[in-house]
Amino acid sequence: MRIGVIISDEPRINDEIRVSQVRLIGPNGEQVGVIATSVALNLAKEANLDLVEVAPNAKPPVAKLIDYGKYKYNEKIKAREARRNQSTAEIKEIRFRLKIDDHDFEVKKGHVVRFLNGGDKVKVTIMLRGREQSRPIGGVELLQRLASEVEEYGTVEFAPKQEGRNIIMTLAPKGKKVHTQSEQRRRGDQSRAERQARQAARLAAKQEAQAQAAAEAKAAVTSDKPKTSETK
Repeated sequence: MRIGVIISDEPRINDEIRVSQVRLIGPNGEQVGVIATSVALNLAKEANLDLVEVAPNAKPPVAKLIDYGKYKYNEKIKAREARRNQSTAEIKEIRFRLKIDDHDFEVKKGHVVRFLNGGDKVKVTIMLRGREQSRPIGGVELLQRLASEVEEYGTVEFAPKQEGRNIIMTLAPKGKKVHTQSEQRRRGDQSRAERQARQAARLAAKQEAQAQAAAEAKAAVTSDKPKTSETK
């Protein structure tokens, strides 16, 4: 970049286009052909659109007739939706002791699985005490065992390594968080639909029972009326 020159990522539009000719594309993608830039600008004004240079390095440059304000707005909306749907994984941390019993191991492994299912990375730390620092191989084996038992849910992103008094391993989820959230929404919608169906069925059964009770009551009243004798 030259000193004092600002390079913009925005395309040139309308009077900013200085070339004499452009290859024009219409608002619906139709190929108009190579025409004078002044003519293309007049067409843009008549259609209440903008002339936007979309391929400046072509010979001649390619320009298109579009509503640039609306285009920029739609691009902003798309970028916002992309950020909203982007996986934003957090890093959770679980700490183990080298001498951990099977029950505590299973409990902590359950936490690891839950985090991975939620789309988060998990930093697993084994804290070494005293003489344990001289034999870290046992900690490495423990982390390898954990990785093996949760391989259905996550993969090893950073293999076990010793950092000072700790041995650290990082696990990453196999699926993306957005997929997990989509699956959770799908299950929620399905559960809600099933609940509504059950409520509708109970209401229909109640209404049917009420109608049947009313019919039986009416029949009982009719049967209790005294019968009149026929006139001979």
